[in-house]
Amino acid sequence: MRVRLQETMEQAKILVIDGSMSAALEALGCNLNDTLWTAKALLEQPQLVQQVHLDYFRAGADCAITDSYQASIPGLTARGYSQKEAEDAIARSVELVLKAREDWWHQEGQNSGRPLPLCLGSVGPYGAYLADGSEYRGNYGVSDDVLRDFHRRRMEILWEAGADLLLIETQPSLREALIEAEIAEELGADYWVSFSCRDGSHIHEGDPVAACAAALSQGPPHLQMVGVNCVPPQFVEPLIGQLRSGCQLPIAVYPNSGEVYDPSTKTWHGSRDGITFGDYAHRWMRAGAQAVGGCCRTVASHIREVARAREVFLKLGR
Repeated sequence: MRVRLQETMEQAKILVIDGSMSAALEALGCNLNDTLWTAKALLEQPQLVQQVHLDYFRAGADCAITDSYQASIPGLTARGYSQKEAEDAIARSVELVLKAREDWWHQEGQNSGRPLPLCLGSVGPYGAYLADGSEYRGNYGVSDDVLRDFHRRRMEILWEAGADLLLIETQPSLREALIEAEIAEELGADYWVSFSCRDGSHIHEGDPVAACAAALSQGPPHLQMVGVNCVPPQFVEPLIGQLRSGCQLPIAVYPNSGEVYDPSTKTWHGSRDGITFGDYAHRWMRAGAQAVGGCCRTVASHIREVARAREVFLKLGR
């Protein structure tokens, strides 16, 4: 039986999303310098992926994002894995969340007053497969059929493996997001869509994020939430305002820690602005976000800050 988003939100009021898979795996000693990125651990060290999920549940996360962002069938088969091995790896990403959730629930969750966490099946953009920073640009120059063929089987596997929702995330392109949304509707799968943005009002391909939210929310019955991720934290508050102006759906935000990624060197640089992640999270909740977490460079300590910010926000009512 799948966990329903509405039931979880009714209990939690504001959802706490987990943090980065890559930063957490690297902290456990994983070398992710590979075109498969975190999918490498999914194949070679699945026990560490499960440990990351468990650590995030313990930190307060109500949602776990599967380690399938970079685990595409074309990407895996290009590295020599068979079609079956690729499909099994994608299904395993869901199984690891479900096993970590079960362990956490029996160890502490059922006595904590918290809801049973959601399993979000991560569907990364076509640009992630290219592994050249295209998820921060979009404009891939490929047809709709190419995008549909790329996404469909992975989405089927994640849904059939038991994900509670499909998380169509880090989307630089409205066109691509609409194709994925169409696939989710065909599967009868609940889903949410999260865009990557170049500033406080536009996704990376240049469309206004308010227009993207409006385009997505015109009728699809299984769309549950819209949001942004993999963006600098200082962009999030204005982006929430833009999303709210474009639709009436709940809004999710899970930005990066505050450092800046250079896709040409695949390195992070820069310093934070002195505002804690928890302080930012409180601001985002006040601005109207109903699900808050972290993306690149965030770890369990950031998610603990988000959970504490929610506690304060709900206690004060603001």
